Amino acid sequence: MSLEKNIGHARSTSSQVHEPLGIDSIREWISDRAGDHRTWLTYIDDSGERLEFSYSDFVEMSRACATALLESGLQPGDRIATMATNHWHTVVYDFAAWYAGLTVVPVNLGEDDDRIRYILTHGLVKWAYVAADAQPRLASIAPDLPHSTELVASRSNLEFPSTHIGMDALIVYTSGTTGNPKGVLLTQANLLEDARAISRWHRIDEETRMMCVLPIHHVNGTVVTLVTPFFAGGSVVLTRKFHATRFFQLVEQENVHIVSVVPTLLQFLNQMAQRPAQTPLRHVICGAGPLTVSVARTFEDTFGLRIIHGYGLSETTCYSCYLPLDLSDEEHSMWMRDSGYPSIGVALPVNEMAIHDESGNPLPDGERGEIVIRGYNVMKEYYANPEANEKAFTHGWFRSGDEGFAQTDSKGRRFYFITGRMKELIIRGGVNLAPLEIDEVLAKAPGVKSAICVGFENDWYGEEVGAYVVMQEGCEHDSESILQHCRSLLPFSKSPKVVVFGTEIPVTSTGKYQRMKVAYLFKQWREVQFRG
Repeated sequence: MSLEKNIGHARSTSSQVHEPLGIDSIREWISDRAGDHRTWLTYIDDSGERLEFSYSDFVEMSRACATALLESGLQPGDRIATMATNHWHTVVYDFAAWYAGLTVVPVNLGEDDDRIRYILTHGLVKWAYVAADAQPRLASIAPDLPHSTELVASRSNLEFPSTHIGMDALIVYTSGTTGNPKGVLLTQANLLEDARAISRWHRIDEETRMMCVLPIHHVNGTVVTLVTPFFAGGSVVLTRKFHATRFFQLVEQENVHIVSVVPTLLQFLNQMAQRPAQTPLRHVICGAGPLTVSVARTFEDTFGLRIIHGYGLSETTCYSCYLPLDLSDEEHSMWMRDSGYPSIGVALPVNEMAIHDESGNPLPDGERGEIVIRGYNVMKEYYANPEANEKAFTHGWFRSGDEGFAQTDSKGRRFYFITGRMKELIIRGGVNLAPLEIDEVLAKAPGVKSAICVGFENDWYGEEVGAYVVMQEGCEHDSESILQHCRSLLPFSKSPKVVVFGTEIPVTSTGKYQRMKVAYLFKQWREVQFRG
């Protein structure tokens, strides 16, 4: 089956899926806000300094920046990178790029130089917005790449190109189980469709105020708490960093109604935040990593707030399902706690979901298989990666690589659960880590005969990285030297935190590592917070 046919099938929809918007251009939404003087974006830096922008101010800046980008020689369809942390400048550049018909390649500055160099090269990036403190680094990674650290304020009357269906918006690079990261290509229509689904599900409207505490180089931060409130006409508070001890104080100060977090941040709040006397929060959105029943129960019982648990991937723009908001307290507790896994909810109207076996056959309630998705939020493709596309769209659906099951309630709603992964990614704090990259570093540690990295359950980061090591005969079992070796070659987030020694690595009959067979050996470190 050809790739084109696979993607076409993945985007086909049933009567359960809502009709598409019919508008594929973010520029139309930006233009519609030009005369709106209500507050749109509030930026708060680490010192507490607060800047506020109306829709009309933001539109003016975005248009001026878009003009300058095109005047610099960029053409619609070209790619620009953003290499910066959470800042209002980054948001302007994102929206300016979409207004001009450019594609944004967000770069996580926590990646190593080789990974960033690959992303900039593979993504055919021609220009970059770079935070001032990252400028020397970019100069060594890509010396010929034009870049800017200041917000451009050109006022030229440049004519913008007409929009067209399928205009690309983002290429988000996400780690696979092997090799280089894959570039998830999302269109402007993908972003708008998912924003519509998210805003309707969470009842986000012109009166709703959200807060963005997640990195905006990730689709969760960008789509849920930037594109969605802009789409709905609401407002957003963008914080430079997340601070657990000041979280509820800031929520009350800014009258925030909804925040999107990952399980790691829930655990930080569980450990460090005090329950406020009152809060304007309606609920907390949580996804992008493994959430345990214990962490969820502690948060909900401690703070008296519901977690609206959900699930999605970069490949599906962001979220594909959520727990319903209309559940009774008893129902909510049942779906979050009684099955051993918190339910990720029911499919959003923007897509269909199912549980399939390896041959693409749908499975009944309770039977475990692979979570598959198709709909208007499914990515256009993995950019310039036909092999990955062929695997991902087998049998006409996007195959997530995640294992799960479903249960249907009395109203006919199918609730989904995620139980693990059929692929071997480690998801630490919402960030995908490729195990083979870590394996290669472990194998070169002094005295190591063979080794594999293992993702183990951790209350702080959802999963943490462990190392299962077999030493050469006669070599000392020195875990500290192995850990130091890894940290000299890998960032702390990717480095193993603990070492377990064994006599042999479990493999399948075909020689494939069976990492999950030794994951139980790391149970004693489930509650430990590892610090760099």
